[in-house]
Amino acid sequence: MTAETALNFLKENQSAFIKASDKIWNYAEVGLQEHQSSKVIQQLLQDAGFRLEVGLAGMPTAFIATWGEGKPVIGFLGEYDALPCCSQKAIPVKEPVKEGAPGHGCGHNLLGVGGAAAAIAAKEELISQGKKATLKYFGCPAEELLAGKVFMSAHDCYRGLDCVLTWHPGQVNSVRMYGSTAVNSAKFRFHGQSAHAASVPHSGKSALDACILMDVATNYLREHIIQDARIHSVITHGGEEPNVVPAFAEIWYYVRAPKRRFVEEIYARVVKNAEAAAMMTETTFDIEFLSGCHEYLRNLKLGQVMHANLMKAGPPQFSPEDKAFAAQMAKSVPKEMKEKVLLSRLIPQELLEQDLHEGILEPLGIGKTSHSSDDGGDVSYQTPLAQLQTACVPLGMPGHSWQITAVSGMGIGHQGMLCAARTLALTALDLIEHPDLLKEAYEEWAKANKDNPYQCAFPKGAVPNLKQVKNH
Repeated sequence: MTAETALNFLKENQSAFIKASDKIWNYAEVGLQEHQSSKVIQQLLQDAGFRLEVGLAGMPTAFIATWGEGKPVIGFLGEYDALPCCSQKAIPVKEPVKEGAPGHGCGHNLLGVGGAAAAIAAKEELISQGKKATLKYFGCPAEELLAGKVFMSAHDCYRGLDCVLTWHPGQVNSVRMYGSTAVNSAKFRFHGQSAHAASVPHSGKSALDACILMDVATNYLREHIIQDARIHSVITHGGEEPNVVPAFAEIWYYVRAPKRRFVEEIYARVVKNAEAAAMMTETTFDIEFLSGCHEYLRNLKLGQVMHANLMKAGPPQFSPEDKAFAAQMAKSVPKEMKEKVLLSRLIPQELLEQDLHEGILEPLGIGKTSHSSDDGGDVSYQTPLAQLQTACVPLGMPGHSWQITAVSGMGIGHQGMLCAARTLALTALDLIEHPDLLKEAYEEWAKANKDNPYQCAFPKGAVPNLKQVKNH
């Protein structure tokens, strides 16, 4: 299959996809509130002849768009949620559109449209070749809350796929072969008895004391967990003023580890710390379990196929204006920070002196694990998955930052998105043309998953908290 129709379609329609990504960039809606952003992508797919199912797994902004019939069934993942407090104009110096408002500090405006563009382009090629297959695009809300794909997994949205292809805006052009960490996210809410802190403190039962004692115990726990695990927390509510014994306090924890079973073991000990703290302070507590995600199961065969098609697609084509923008933005990050960022992302240090990556790297991180988490790991436990990254961001920019918001709304991000769309479309068509590749990918996935079948981490009956985060 030559894929000439698909590539020409992407080239001829690139302005429409850029326009769509910029619309979502301007909407900047946070997780579970992405009503306008979701509709932009739904409209693209519906206009291209895809059938829509909207409002899945209790999330109004979740959807599946389907085209075609028969086997194989190839999935594409899309995200479109923004981050709180990342508002930024598309300029290379820090200047928010609106102070404290959300912004696309992770480039999900590009991610969502890039996956949709790939699905539509693959459809155009299949029609031109007279070939049959089923293409499914999954509109996945609230990745930043580590929730959307988990709820969709709990409702069996990904069952019946032969594989899933996805991507994420990155700093280099490469297939991601490193793993992620599994994670639990939960808020512990302590309830005590208020009292005058000066005249009758003995009448009070401090919920804040319970939070602090829990955190002290959890800090000591760090010594007794595996080295690659992470526990971090914030006290989201600690009281109103020092002269009142706090009757309510809340602390929010993330527990991360390279395997789901390690997260569950560590999290159980954190819960015991809460029980002990409540006992010491004679308070009570309850838990709001926000999310539990699996680590990624990487698929070497799919990664090899995707890498070959990235080579065919070629890297992003940056303009002189894009390169000047990147050079100006590079001034916002000290060299020492840039070096740390590259190390954390397993990016070769020889790129340290470059502003933009314009080549293609071999697949990154085979056999290694990143300490970040992503709800896409749950999808990888249900079907073989491959993930691409393309250079949408100058090298060394910190994650979830104003810098990423800025480039996600201009040429650098646009070119990275179009590179991803080309690669994903070519990969899907390659797999459809060569079903033996899908068979090999499935056999690899089945072997990795044999003794560890998927089980959703959410408590039975859990529903999305649609008021969890609001746009400003």
